[in-house]
Amino acid sequence: MNDRADFFDEASLIGAHDEGNAFDAVVPPIVQTSLFTFKDYDEMLATYRGEKVRPTYTRGLNPTVRMFEEMLAKLEGGEDAIGFASGMSAISSAVLSFVEPGDRIVAVKHVYPDAFRLFGTLLKRMRVEVTYVDGRDEEAVARALPGAKLFYMESPTSWVMEAHDVGALAALAKAQGIPSIIDNSWASPIFQRPLTLGVDMVVHSASKYLGGHSDVVAGVVAGSKELVGRIRAEAYPYLGGKLSPFDAWLLIRGLRTLPVRMRAHQAAGLTVAKRLAEHPLVEKICHPGLANRLPPGLTGTSGLFSFIFREGVDIRGFADRLNLFKLGVSWGGHESLVVPGEVVLQQKAQPNSAMAFGVHPRSVRLHVGLEGTEALWSDLEAAIAAASSNDKK
Repeated sequence: MNDRADFFDEASLIGAHDEGNAFDAVVPPIVQTSLFTFKDYDEMLATYRGEKVRPTYTRGLNPTVRMFEEMLAKLEGGEDAIGFASGMSAISSAVLSFVEPGDRIVAVKHVYPDAFRLFGTLLKRMRVEVTYVDGRDEEAVARALPGAKLFYMESPTSWVMEAHDVGALAALAKAQGIPSIIDNSWASPIFQRPLTLGVDMVVHSASKYLGGHSDVVAGVVAGSKELVGRIRAEAYPYLGGKLSPFDAWLLIRGLRTLPVRMRAHQAAGLTVAKRLAEHPLVEKICHPGLANRLPPGLTGTSGLFSFIFREGVDIRGFADRLNLFKLGVSWGGHESLVVPGEVVLQQKAQPNSAMAFGVHPRSVRLHVGLEGTEALWSDLEAAIAAASSNDKK
């Protein structure tokens, strides 16, 4: 398993945009302004005619936001990127830029729950149909694609962590002339660069590993200048999900430590997953790193995975006994988190992909953070022991 981010120069990432900072500051400035004025009439006219590219209004272009977009585009191996106020804003803006009423999307099963809800609510009202396929079955994907307008992927997938051959799936879409999008939040560009595998657009919930500190909610789309430009021209200005300068500044901070953090999450996650796999009260581990090999293009793993308890374990007791692991959604920060599957399956007011495609009721999703592997394992061991049928309190 490759733990090196050798596709880019980490030193240049850490020092990106240092030159030219005010007072030679090592941290780039936050250009916290809503608008930018013009020196004269001619400059204003040239800008509005498109003869000169410069900031006019932060909802459209801001130097701090642009700095983050350029850094992320470089990381993903894309020509351009565009930041958003949330991962869902990035997903919805990208999708809505490429479909019209009456169109059909092909999506892999087990997509992010809110992406699933977007497809089943707003897009349904627009008369956009969604066909779900098993991303591990390339023949099924090939059968579903003809006539579709968009192919939406996620690998590894939410909850069940199914890892797909992203390059092979992208090739199937490209053969049909269908643009493809993938959610790359789980692996980050450190361990998977879908654009280099043939995918057309990459989306991230930047709130996760890109930010890495659980203090920012943001999203981003990366791809070619043409496709990103289409999103920037159509969905971005009118849906209004702009990324703020301060959030972009936090993301720049996150990108500078991303390689180091991802290696640490990978090491801790694999250690915990392997120990859980040997525990007598654990039935199954859903972690791509425990397979015989990773699919082509996936060079490492993160700290997010799930496992299934055997019958007789009191999951409520397990959750309540945890100390270092906290009960909480999201992931990607320093902290370790737990979400029991039986809780997700009870969201009857908002049906989700876990219900639609089947998540085992005894499953538990873990995000293994950076508090220290041995301490985290001791926390899990004690909680499992307290929750076992032979040791209930």
